[in-house]
Amino acid sequence: MCGIAVIVSGIRIILSSLDPNFVSPIPLLEQQTLFSVEDIKEVLRRRGPDSLGCKKVLLRSGVSSLPGGEQDVVAFVEDEAPSEGKDSHMDGGAAKEFIRELQFIGATLQLRGINPIIQPLVDISGNILVYNGEIFGGIQMSSDNNDTEVLMQHLGLCCPHVSSPHNKAHTSGDRQSTVPELLSRIKGPWALIYWQSSSRILWFGRDAFGRRSLLVHWPTKEDPRFLLSSVSPRASVNESSEFANGDGIAKIDFWEELPCGVYCLSIGALGTDDYLIGEVLKHDWTDPKLKELITWERTSVQPKSEDLCASHQKVYSRKEDSPLTPSILMESKLASTDCLLTSLPHRVMIVLRESIMRRTALNTIYQATSVDYTNKCNTPVAVLFSGGLDSMILAALLDKCMDAKYEIDLLNVSFDGPFAPDRISARAGLKELKKIAPSRRWKLVEIDADLLKLTSETKHVMSLINPARTYMDLNIGIALWLAAGGDGCLQDEGNDGTCGSVKYKSAARILLVGAGADEQCAGYGRHRTKYRNGSWLGLNDEMKLDMQRIWKRNLGRDDRCIADNGKEARFPFLDEDVIRILLDIPLWEIADLNQPIGIGDKKILREVAHLLGLSEAASLPKRAIQFGSRIARESNRKNFGSNRAANQASAGSVTIHRNNS
Repeated sequence: MCGIAVIVSGIRIILSSLDPNFVSPIPLLEQQTLFSVEDIKEVLRRRGPDSLGCKKVLLRSGVSSLPGGEQDVVAFVEDEAPSEGKDSHMDGGAAKEFIRELQFIGATLQLRGINPIIQPLVDISGNILVYNGEIFGGIQMSSDNNDTEVLMQHLGLCCPHVSSPHNKAHTSGDRQSTVPELLSRIKGPWALIYWQSSSRILWFGRDAFGRRSLLVHWPTKEDPRFLLSSVSPRASVNESSEFANGDGIAKIDFWEELPCGVYCLSIGALGTDDYLIGEVLKHDWTDPKLKELITWERTSVQPKSEDLCASHQKVYSRKEDSPLTPSILMESKLASTDCLLTSLPHRVMIVLRESIMRRTALNTIYQATSVDYTNKCNTPVAVLFSGGLDSMILAALLDKCMDAKYEIDLLNVSFDGPFAPDRISARAGLKELKKIAPSRRWKLVEIDADLLKLTSETKHVMSLINPARTYMDLNIGIALWLAAGGDGCLQDEGNDGTCGSVKYKSAARILLVGAGADEQCAGYGRHRTKYRNGSWLGLNDEMKLDMQRIWKRNLGRDDRCIADNGKEARFPFLDEDVIRILLDIPLWEIADLNQPIGIGDKKILREVAHLLGLSEAASLPKRAIQFGSRIARESNRKNFGSNRAANQASAGSVTIHRNNS
């Protein structure tokens, strides 16, 4: 996980193509701002603890090399001055001269590559890249490659125009890719900011599902800068003790989630008023297969009566299947083209396993670090673990993807000690995992918290979830932040059979998270409501809506809260191949909401769990982290006096009031 940002000053931003009502403010010679460059660096450094860098592009008047020698803008790249602290024009002081610049900041958590990486990267052409993501396909990668370096090389070969469909590469005869075409090919989560020097274009965006956070501040009269950042600086979020519902807050947040997509800021020539004009455009995805996933159209939605009868018969026969062993898994992998295993649960299980394999491959970086990852006691990968269906499937498949010499941390958070539902199911899940994988050393990390004692931590998480601002977001954010920190205890059984608690902090930098399973497999209670009211078509529409807004409702928030611990969240259920195969399966095979809770919801995943030998986990009902950890109950008591009072105040939509003035 990395932290990236850019601060664009002295450029008048035009957004007419995105928002016709946007009034572009004029850049100010002197401006007061909420936070400094150092404030941004501080929050990014928590995401990327391995290195931190900063580069500036200064835009100055010059003489064009074009015929006529007209005045043009010349870009100069320079390192940040060592003595620089808080810039006068960034932290409330008066700028000495009109500043026209782009300042790039990159903090790196390096998980790939044999050489140390310091972002921003700058190539010989003056192009600049800050990248937060992983390349799991679409661009060729070897085990010792670093994603950012490889992407920088490919970006440098892109044609230097916003759109040039007829531009041909002179070396190979093939047409040069545009930046949107290149980014459309990437499989995996990403957010990036890229300065294409030759065209004076700033490219930025995030992947089609929003698996990596990128916040934007569009220029306002109060702050005419254009800003992008992985996370909000604490100084830009001033919390108060007042609360109101969504309709009671008139103040617009400083930051907003950047919608998924590829954007460019094309900087024109110097105007008569000594400021530059920059127009922002959004580009379409160019990969046809990616477009299909984004539209999320399922071919088979409404079953016939014979379809349901056949489905019920298949479910009965699947219960007779024996658990899937590693040898069968390998056989199905080698002979998948021969369709040896063609049942739908087998297909889902295999593609999930491949997704986890891509996300947990131990690349050369591990041998290059000071930590000895060849030691059996090392734990490079952990699972955010409730003991529920999704996390149990992830843990069981992770066991089949990693060498037995590695330990696996199962991170579980509770606000009610051993009595929280998630703690109870986690301990039961640990026992079931030990049955199916007895040679693996599983470590259940029990992270206990008292919400009343988390005053400073709560304020910190409020800045992380920004621009989200409901109590539900805050509760989920706190639970994720604590779980990802991995600071808890292990229950150690002694030789005499007694158990003792041993303090333990997980060192795993890769965390597997089950996000996307409920949205794609009808795991939420509202899915059952929609099914009752609108049958299969209503259910499908609700699931489609969930997938198309998951970037705004869930993933940006989750990314920021987990990454703040210097950990990287990876979402196997949101792998492009997993999404594809789940869409190819008829909806009535994904879920059958005529069946009771714990049977019909997420039916396909329950069948996968049975194949893995997880019969107990296969019947567990859905339980959101805020309820399973009991933070929602404690939050309601703290902020409203009781659960009943919170429900009367519509706790799910109650908004935390922030005063950003």
